Amino acid sequence: MAAAEPAPRKIYQQRSKLTSLPLYYEGFLWIKRARSTEIKYWTELRGNKLFLYNDKKQEKFTDCIDLQSLVSVADQSSAQKQWAEVMLTLGNEEVLIKTETAEDAEEWKGFILTVVELTVPTCLTLLPGQIIRLKEVLESESSRRQSLSFEEQNPSPSNTSPGLPEIYTDVVDTNTMPLCFHIVSRQEAAAMLLKNESHGNLILRPGADCKNYAVSILEPSENRPHVKHYKIIKTHTGFTIELDRPVKLKTLDEVVNHFINETRGKLKPFITNIYDTHIDYSVGETEAQKKSVQSNTRKIVNQLSLDNNIPVQHGKENAYMNVFPGKKKS
Repeated sequence: MAAAEPAPRKIYQQRSKLTSLPLYYEGFLWIKRARSTEIKYWTELRGNKLFLYNDKKQEKFTDCIDLQSLVSVADQSSAQKQWAEVMLTLGNEEVLIKTETAEDAEEWKGFILTVVELTVPTCLTLLPGQIIRLKEVLESESSRRQSLSFEEQNPSPSNTSPGLPEIYTDVVDTNTMPLCFHIVSRQEAAAMLLKNESHGNLILRPGADCKNYAVSILEPSENRPHVKHYKIIKTHTGFTIELDRPVKLKTLDEVVNHFINETRGKLKPFITNIYDTHIDYSVGETEAQKKSVQSNTRKIVNQLSLDNNIPVQHGKENAYMNVFPGKKKS
C-alpha cells in the first residue's frame, strides 16, 4: 500500500511547536481504548508518544498515548480479513490499533518497538528500506534520550510533582515568542551558534522535558568559543532562571532581556530572518543622518534591553562579564 500523504507543511510546523518532539512516522490508524468506541485518527509517532488527530488539518492533538510504559505488542485476529489488528499493552491500559493491511501493521510495530526498546526489532517482516529508516529513527531517538538524561541530572527544586513530562500547551504562535526562540534540541542549538555566529549568540529553546525552556549561549574563549546552557523553569507566576541565586521573571522576553543586560549587550538574540528596513545612501547625508540609520536587528536588540528599563552599558570589554558564578546547566 502506498504511504499516506503527510499533513500540510504549515500544520506540521504548528504540531512541532506544540509537541516539541521529532516526528518519526505518521498515518491513519483505527484506535480503540478502554471504555471508548473505535475511532479513526490521523496518528503521529513523535518521540515515544502517539499523538492523535481527528484529521490531517487539525493543529492541536485530540489525545496522546505515552508508550513509555509499553509492556508488549501482539497481533490480534481480526473478524475482517482485509484489516490487521495489534494490541498494545501498556502499564495502565490496553490499546487496540487497526490498519488496512498487514504490511502497515508490521511497519507501525517496527517504529513503536524501535522508539520504546531503542533497538531495531529483528522479529518482524520488513523490507531493507524500512530497516534503514528504523536505524535512522533509532539514532535520533537515542540521541534525544541521552540529551534528556543529561539535562535531568540536576532536577529543579520547583519540579516537585513526580511523573512523566508534560506536553507544551502554551506555545501556539511563535509570533508571540521572542524572536530568538527556535524549536531545536540542545545539540542543534549548539551547532547553530557555532556555525552562524553572525546571526547572534543567544538561543531560547524548549527544554528536554517538554514543559520548561532553556537558553543556549555562545561564550567566547581565548582558545575557542564554547556553548553553555541554562535551564528556564516555567512556574505559575512566570519563569525562573536556574542559577545559584535564581532569577524570577514574568515573561520569556524578560528572560532574554536579563541575559542581554547582565552581559552589557555582549549577548545578542540569534535571529535568522531579519531584514534591514532602510536604504543607506552615503552621498549627501549629514553626519547626524548617518548616525540615525540603524538596522532592524539593532533596533530589536535595543528594544529587548529597554523592556526592563535597564540601560545597556556600552563598554570596550571583549569578553563576557562573570555575572553567573556557579551556574547550573540545563
